[in-house]
Amino acid sequence: MATVTNWTGQDANALRRALRMSVTGFAEHLGAARRTVAKWSSQGENIQLRADMQAALDTVLARAAPDVLERFEALRGQGTSGALAATTRPPAALDADTGRDNDGVESDGDVQRRQFLQGATVGGMAALPGVTPLLDALVSAPTVGPAEPVALPLRDFARDVATAKAAYQACRYEQVLGRLATLLPALAPTRAEAEGDQRTRIDALTSDLYHVVGSVLLKVGDRGMALVAAERSAHAGAASQDPVAIATSARIMTHALMSNGHTRQARNLAENAAGTLERDTHLRSTDQVAVYGALLLRGAIAAARSDDRDSAQAMIDEATRAAARLGYDGNDRWTGFGATNVQLHQVNIALALGDAGTAIALARQVPLDKIHLAERKASLFVDVARAYTQWGRYEHGLNVLRIAYDVAPEELRCRPAVQRIAGDLAALSRGHVRTEVIEFAHRIGIPV
Repeated sequence: MATVTNWTGQDANALRRALRMSVTGFAEHLGAARRTVAKWSSQGENIQLRADMQAALDTVLARAAPDVLERFEALRGQGTSGALAATTRPPAALDADTGRDNDGVESDGDVQRRQFLQGATVGGMAALPGVTPLLDALVSAPTVGPAEPVALPLRDFARDVATAKAAYQACRYEQVLGRLATLLPALAPTRAEAEGDQRTRIDALTSDLYHVVGSVLLKVGDRGMALVAAERSAHAGAASQDPVAIATSARIMTHALMSNGHTRQARNLAENAAGTLERDTHLRSTDQVAVYGALLLRGAIAAARSDDRDSAQAMIDEATRAAARLGYDGNDRWTGFGATNVQLHQVNIALALGDAGTAIALARQVPLDKIHLAERKASLFVDVARAYTQWGRYEHGLNVLRIAYDVAPEELRCRPAVQRIAGDLAALSRGHVRTEVIEFAHRIGIPV
């Protein structure tokens, strides 16, 4: 019989999912507060349960049917989110040296970092051929490479950054990686040759460029190096003295902090950055309104992951007002912000709070014809697939993954989050559904 010596939030969440219960239903079953059970879900192995809850879970486990025990063991062995062991990132990778170059000279530490990162690319992240060159460019001194980096004219630099942004939003991640690996070495000489207003403009573009770097690294699961890129985006944004660039860089920093488990700091950063942008600009332009709203949405997700429902709802309400003020679903300053974008985030927030049924109900209200960015549409379908999986509707989850693949194949091939969903579906489903899950995963190139 399955036994647990010392229950953690991760173990409790595995039992809840094995029982196919919602957070609310499981809390009622145990006689616990819903907030308590949601916290177990969000904090996983980082939280130890009280003695009375340990005893209650022992009782539930002892009374569980054989099929529940089988699912429990499968989920428990795969971690909080059901990730396959082969796709679980080693903890050391999250603490990698930032690789910041202070004197322009490559040190032994730089070489060791790149060797480590190359190993992490194979063992811990989605295997994209362009990841290692990007990491090399991110941690190496600007003069290291087969040829001396060449400065770009401002017009060309702006065009290339915009192209990278657009490719990211279209989920063409291999193309993005290749372009970024070429652009990063050109940053230092491009800035060095610029003066006055041109240098300020280049600093704002550099902030956008590192935003893309951080975003794509988060997609492929390299949370540690994404935080490095986010910090560089913030540094460039501050150098530009452009309030919108500063606020935009706070978006990727919020995302990177949240992905590394720093949800409270992420929420505070988003809230403070949004407040500063509003105070400094009075939100006179559409760019300012869009970035303001997008920051609030990112902060709302961070609050939800901290199980702070009140803060999450307050930020969603303010973002809704910003969307109404904007008046359309657009892509100002690459935010994709508008009323539909608010709805997409509400789905994700429901998932973060453990409310799979609510997430699915909210997703049904989203007007798909108003989602113009492939990345946003694919992310919605991935969220819905995760919700169906948590809800025990495995065939529905598989069908939604298939739709997501049709929208954006690289989104599914590249994201560890998708690998975790596929792993959960393979572990929990039975019969023809399990067979179809495995066939689908093999066909698109992800391990199960």
